[in-house]
Amino acid sequence: MPPPTPFEKLRRRLNRQIQRALIDYQLLKEGDRVMVAVSGGKDSYTLLEMLHRARARAPFGYEILAVHLDQGQPGYMGAPLEAWLRASAIPHEIIRVNTFEIVERLVKPGEPQCAPCARLRRGVLYTHAERLGCNKIALGHHADDAIETLLLNLFFSGRLQAMPPRYITEDERYEVIRPMILCAEADIAAYAAARAFPILPCGLCKAPGAQRAKVKALLNQLEGEIPDVRAVMLAGLQRAHPKTLLDPRFLDPLKAGDSPQGVELA
Repeated sequence: MPPPTPFEKLRRRLNRQIQRALIDYQLLKEGDRVMVAVSGGKDSYTLLEMLHRARARAPFGYEILAVHLDQGQPGYMGAPLEAWLRASAIPHEIIRVNTFEIVERLVKPGEPQCAPCARLRRGVLYTHAERLGCNKIALGHHADDAIETLLLNLFFSGRLQAMPPRYITEDERYEVIRPMILCAEADIAAYAAARAFPILPCGLCKAPGAQRAKVKALLNQLEGEIPDVRAVMLAGLQRAHPKTLLDPRFLDPLKAGDSPQGVELA
């Protein structure tokens, strides 16, 4: 039997990491109907294909439905994506809602448009999930997204907050899952390049000076000195010690008589 090719090794690694996330975080169960949000980027293509392949090996049945949202952005050309979806034989639907005009009204000239664009996109997906009979929504966020979000919140918002593998929407109607939360962005990019997915460009997500771009540049710089810095940070996110933080909600309650009242620092 010939040894696996580099691409096959890559696919197996991604599959192992996704399977681990599905099991450890209990992301799927029997009878789920999952809306896979397909933006046309490398992450969502990879997520859709890997979840579709995983169905054949899953110990229980679940359905997936690829959903792409045309947001009316300037220069949008979704024909390659639509052709790919038709050829894939994966059930899919294209939704067309012009959220770009809303983003233009919300954001001042020169400011990044990524965050409001993403919020509006998710809002539209949540709205259509009921119509499509989906109880879960799968997003293509990966390990790098979680690490960058941790640093963004710490540096710019003063919060120790990252990105959970799953959460319930505010109306408690849907569960949002992130099956690729343990996958490295570099592996996903390599997989997407090897598969030659027809990537749809988005100028809005590449706004110069965006805070996320600064954090990514910082991580790249650190990687030159600490080659496995991203893997170490991901491991740290999986081994949190809340009692070592300064948030009083996580501290053990003091016993009677333990309060250091009247003590002053010199």
